[in-house]
Amino acid sequence: MSRSISAENFTGARGGGGRATEGTGAVAASRLGPGWKISPSIDIAAGETAVLADIEGPGTIRHLWCTTDPHTAWRGTLLRMYWEDEETPAVEVPLGDFFCNGWNTFSQVSSVPVAANPNGGFNAYWPMPFRRRARITLENLTAEKVTLYYQVDYELDEVADDASYFHAQWRRSHPVPFGAVHTLLDGVTGAGSYAGTYLAWGVNSPGWWGEGELKFYLDGDDEFPTICGTGTEDYFGGAWNFDVPGQGYTAYTTPYLGLNQILRPDGLYRSQQRFGMYRWHVLDPVRFSENLRVTVQSLGIGPGQGNGLPHRYRHTGDDIASTSLFYLDAPASASRPTTPDLLTLEVD
Repeated sequence: MSRSISAENFTGARGGGGRATEGTGAVAASRLGPGWKISPSIDIAAGETAVLADIEGPGTIRHLWCTTDPHTAWRGTLLRMYWEDEETPAVEVPLGDFFCNGWNTFSQVSSVPVAANPNGGFNAYWPMPFRRRARITLENLTAEKVTLYYQVDYELDEVADDASYFHAQWRRSHPVPFGAVHTLLDGVTGAGSYAGTYLAWGVNSPGWWGEGELKFYLDGDDEFPTICGTGTEDYFGGAWNFDVPGQGYTAYTTPYLGLNQILRPDGLYRSQQRFGMYRWHVLDPVRFSENLRVTVQSLGIGPGQGNGLPHRYRHTGDDIASTSLFYLDAPASASRPTTPDLLTLEVD
């Protein structure tokens, strides 16, 4: 059975849509009456948390759509998802980062599981199965009201015994300590599969910044990982610094990977380059049976060393914010990062 929750049908009940007599559109629709856009959105006051959906299972969430006013809410709100009756969220991510827009500036994303469309229409198609209950909330950490339009599309049906739960974690190193790595995931225990990465990367050093390797430590790996990439741009499906001769950094968005955002310095307030990148492991999931840890190096290229020697790799201290998506055989992870506050989230 197909169902949908929105500001026009808060419970998703059969025949429950378009019945509102009050809401954010009541004044604009005052001459039209019920059924004519009386409640298209909700207002979330500063410091408040809105329950977007509370669904009794079994079922599977198939699609999320939302948009906000103002866009600064993309890094000022926290999207959370809870499976079954857990008090610990399986998903806790800034709204914009969940949809590959972590810099409070719109970027087109044209991928299979995530689409971000003009001007801030966010869509996610990750399958999210649950057996007894699913709950989705959005917390407004900002000092101003956030207006949210949203829709949660789902099916009520049996869930396979081996279906895993959707998880997402956000972490930021601001900056990465010199000579250290940024950790995307750590301490994830159980069986599951890694589903995707979004990085909002702010560059703090001149020169090329993306030599860092993505490393996946699987099932007891200690010092050395089972999966080790060859460089940041390689992991995201690019090559040679994303640099097309004659045009420089070049954005792209494809079904499963992309460099969707390039924010260049303006010579005044935007002092550093900023990038947004995604890779979805839909066709190539990284499977684990016991535990998982994921890291990326903050590593660039320095000038040549002289005497005919080539360039050298060098540590950098960049600003890296990561969103990691994975499926796990438990509705809540035993290990998750500390809930970020507004200062940790802010785009500065």
